[in-house]
Amino acid sequence: MKVAIMAPLVTAIREPQQGGSQAFVSDLARGLAGRGHEVHVYAASGSEIPGVEVIDTGVDPRSLAGTLYRAFGPSAGGSVGVAEAAFATAYKTMRVNRYDVIHNHAFDAPAVRLATALQAPVIHTLHLPPDRAVSAALRQVARSDRPPAVAAVSRFQASAWGRVVHVDAILPPYPPTRVIPWSETPGHGALFAGRLSPEKGAAEAIDIARAAGVPIEVYGDVYDAAYNREQIDPRRGWPGVTIRCGVQRTSLWEAMARVAVVLYPSRWDEPFGLAAAEAQACGTPVVAFDRGGLAEVIAEGVTGFLVPPDDVRAAADAVSKTAGISRSACREHAEGQLDLEVSLDAHERLYRRVAGG
Repeated sequence: MKVAIMAPLVTAIREPQQGGSQAFVSDLARGLAGRGHEVHVYAASGSEIPGVEVIDTGVDPRSLAGTLYRAFGPSAGGSVGVAEAAFATAYKTMRVNRYDVIHNHAFDAPAVRLATALQAPVIHTLHLPPDRAVSAALRQVARSDRPPAVAAVSRFQASAWGRVVHVDAILPPYPPTRVIPWSETPGHGALFAGRLSPEKGAAEAIDIARAAGVPIEVYGDVYDAAYNREQIDPRRGWPGVTIRCGVQRTSLWEAMARVAVVLYPSRWDEPFGLAAAEAQACGTPVVAFDRGGLAEVIAEGVTGFLVPPDDVRAAADAVSKTAGISRSACREHAEGQLDLEVSLDAHERLYRRVAGG
């Protein structure tokens, strides 16, 4: 099949990736190309996916900084016009080619509305929780002559979006487990990976590690300047706390394989939890707050522990229990249940269905 992927335009798709949806767009494109599909990824300037044709939309991601998603803040109202122009440009470029399927991964109302003018069947994968503007756009296009297909990234998220629009499929953004190195030997200390923003819980991860008496490495770029200033900077000088910028995923996987536990204390209803899946692929157990789709990623008592949301003490206690978790069981769970190949199968099934083939 000939597939066009509309990437999020708010960041370039290249290492180090700026988020889980960006990382998965890269994995998906390479995985589909590896299965013999012709794949074009329409992305912001500066994007690069080895082995896949990336079409530069001419959009400077810095121009869309005002549209960055905020889980605990007002949505970007003043940047709607900028996003409208960006996706109009991107889709105009896309119309030059003929495709069997167009798959949008951008979480922007204009990306949803403007796709109705495209000739090929359209799929929208919703990587984030329900948002007023995107919800309104989906309801609008659902009434069109050619309504798009809608996919969620977990059963939990499908339930949340199901109150807004019909969800046609669940397409989990599983990582490429088979290329991720793992270690059967337990390491030392904890690790957190994610953007430095309130919903991801970097500050809580540091607090959990401190309460558990273990050192922690934090990997993440500043996403919310106020959060970084108020919650992360004061913790930078604490003993046993190392805070690093985001790194290439291959380097992150090596770091994950070296530690004893990965912490995932999300403070929102996590749509999926890519870093939790990657950790298990590395053979490393996960301790997480029981929020959103994380219960679909972590096998309780087998690959890690889910504790009540915001309960730092319970999470610290769970860290000590991870010594009893089998690292080979973590890897086996990732290989069998959380692998990119499983996700590619689901994508191909939906592609065939919407394309009528």
